Amino acid sequence: MTKVKSSSLGYPRIGGGREWKKALEAYWSGKINESELYSRLAEVRLASLKIQQEKGIDLIPVNDFTLYDHMLDTAAMFGLVPQRFSSYKGGVVPLDIYYAMARGAEGATACEMTKWFNTNYHYIVPELNGAEPELVENKPLLAYREAKKRLDIEGKPVLVGLFTFLKLSKGYKAEETDAWIDKLLPLYEQVLLQLQQEGVQWVQIDEPILVTTLSEEDLTRVERIYNQLGAAVPGIKILLQTYFESVDAYSRIVQLPVAGIGLDFVHGGEQTLRSLEKEGFPQDKVLGVGLIDGRGIWRADLSAKLGVLERVFKVVAKEQVLIQSSSSLLHVPVSTSYEEKLEPVLKDALAFADEKLDEIILLAKAASEGADAIRTELEQNGQALAALQTSAARSNKTVQAAALQLKQQPAARRESFAERRTAQRERWQLPLLPTTTIGSFPQSPEVRQARAKWRKAEWSDAQYRDFVRQEINRWIRIQEEIGLDVLVHGEFERTDMVEFFGEKLDGFAFTQNGWVQSYGSRCVKPPVIYGDVAYTNAMTVDETVYAQSLTDRPVKGMLTGPVTILNWSFVRDDLSRELVTYQISLALSQEVKALEQAGIGMIQVDEPALREGLPLKKRDHAEYLNWAVDAFRSSTSDVESTTQIHTHMCYCEFNDMVGSIRDLDADVISIETSRSHGELIHSFEEHTYDKGIGLGVYDIHSPRVPSAQEMVSMIHRALRVLDPELFWINPDCGLKTRGSEETIAALRNMVQAASESRESLTVTN
Repeated sequence: MTKVKSSSLGYPRIGGGREWKKALEAYWSGKINESELYSRLAEVRLASLKIQQEKGIDLIPVNDFTLYDHMLDTAAMFGLVPQRFSSYKGGVVPLDIYYAMARGAEGATACEMTKWFNTNYHYIVPELNGAEPELVENKPLLAYREAKKRLDIEGKPVLVGLFTFLKLSKGYKAEETDAWIDKLLPLYEQVLLQLQQEGVQWVQIDEPILVTTLSEEDLTRVERIYNQLGAAVPGIKILLQTYFESVDAYSRIVQLPVAGIGLDFVHGGEQTLRSLEKEGFPQDKVLGVGLIDGRGIWRADLSAKLGVLERVFKVVAKEQVLIQSSSSLLHVPVSTSYEEKLEPVLKDALAFADEKLDEIILLAKAASEGADAIRTELEQNGQALAALQTSAARSNKTVQAAALQLKQQPAARRESFAERRTAQRERWQLPLLPTTTIGSFPQSPEVRQARAKWRKAEWSDAQYRDFVRQEINRWIRIQEEIGLDVLVHGEFERTDMVEFFGEKLDGFAFTQNGWVQSYGSRCVKPPVIYGDVAYTNAMTVDETVYAQSLTDRPVKGMLTGPVTILNWSFVRDDLSRELVTYQISLALSQEVKALEQAGIGMIQVDEPALREGLPLKKRDHAEYLNWAVDAFRSSTSDVESTTQIHTHMCYCEFNDMVGSIRDLDADVISIETSRSHGELIHSFEEHTYDKGIGLGVYDIHSPRVPSAQEMVSMIHRALRVLDPELFWINPDCGLKTRGSEETIAALRNMVQAASESRESLTVTN
């Protein structure tokens, strides 16, 4: 019997009870010292490794854990600290500098943060800017030693690949790419040589950039990198790991001089299979078969997965195969064992990280011993999946038909933007450079405690409603006193911008402990879209109308857009994502009408995750953007010309989709630009944008309070390329995670910056 081995690509960092998050935040708040932080994180890290060891995973990853982010770790490993963090003098990066790069510090803004490919995980963007990198700390080696010493695990160190790291970094010109490869290659060689000397057998080098659309020049660079690494460190087995899609240059990638190639057989899986069957696979390499979805939460159809393996084994010998997840399990919750309140039909159809490891083991067993070895598990698996598929939740024919019709005939505003602009100016009479916020205000301990009491039934609905109204009243007064022009109610009744709406719509379910990391210590608990999505009752009207009753200034209604709800949820996999989005759009359009009919004339429908769902292949961009834009417009089009539709996006590269942003046909869009140090403005130097726009003038993810002058500089740069008559001034994102004092101080400075900028425009004119 040939034993087919199992492999894991990465495990959730946060711990079963979010111990990782709690430790980081305790350290940041001064409640524990550096030594205690390291001790607590070691407990989480070792517990995660032990779970994988006890389940019987053959190749267990190490160095997939982090103090904040794996891209930041790689930058720190090579001493790539931006010059503005002037206290760094070389050597191992101190913890305070490491966290300052991620979160900002007095006098030094944080590094840019953006999405990791098409996921909702955010990474810290390394800044090169002429630096001279050196290996200051071999983090993979330290992780390997710890696992070996503490748990007797022969770990598989994980590194971000050189080309992925470079492509996702900033601070160099395209023509400097080869020079930077020359700088980084010796460092990667050092890392690998030290691992080889330690006796490491396998190293996993993650190169997800290989699934994107690469030029011939870039493919040649990849070949150069791995030819040189293979020659420099011949005694270590490199598993070159790709994920999130198929590899277009399959025939060239599988010929690289490495011991193994890991491919995604879930996302783009059919293309991967066709490439394998057409081009074959080298007999001297291991194939990592990414068979279990590392990003979704549904049970795998084990019978279907065995069918995939049958096709694989016609090309590749069993002894050459590793069965693994399609990507790191970083993107899914830890275990369904924590879920006690889900309907049994739904819970039985779910698989989180621990359950996915079990599926990997089952498939490896079946591949080794035959399907009969897991016959009972196969039957249970099929029954669980069938029960969900035939449930009433997936049988709303009315919604299904309406979504299909919307796909065929998407909606649009009746009047042009020029016509709407005239009507809205007459209605609102706003000053030049109007100020507003993105929507949420600080979720103080009192707010969280009140919500907890309500959820535990310690408070009645009336008590909780009264508390929320008190908070709305307080923050309406604060906003008026600060001098903001367009106000918001503050969203104190909302735990999360997607969960809140999912709780009020049919077709959604919610976990108790389904947490995943979004950025830093920020964890989110994505809703589960498991059935047909349908509108039941008004969701936001009560709080918004109450807020508007307290002030003569306009108050925006605040909704989350259909594509963001889709991309920030775990989505059913029996329908296309497009059709699920149209179902959400139908529900939101009814809420937009309810707000308008209640007298709310500014409605913000946020789409921060629009670009996040952009396919990794350029050839697929247009199709996605077309239906994403149509879904947004279908949510927002059935309103009067005087009703002003706002939207918001954040932390993405927009250069390649300015046209789609324009096509959303929102009257006003706000976009993050502060962490990118104003670089987004360059997009508007090259592309005309003729609708209302607010470029976020300060970074809300950092606790520092920027000066008014900093914001004035940002405003003036933007006004060189944008029409002052259409320009809004706002923070770059919601203020939910910030403290009250810093929020008020920053907003005061923002209003002052707006006032000074108005005066300078008046003088100029």
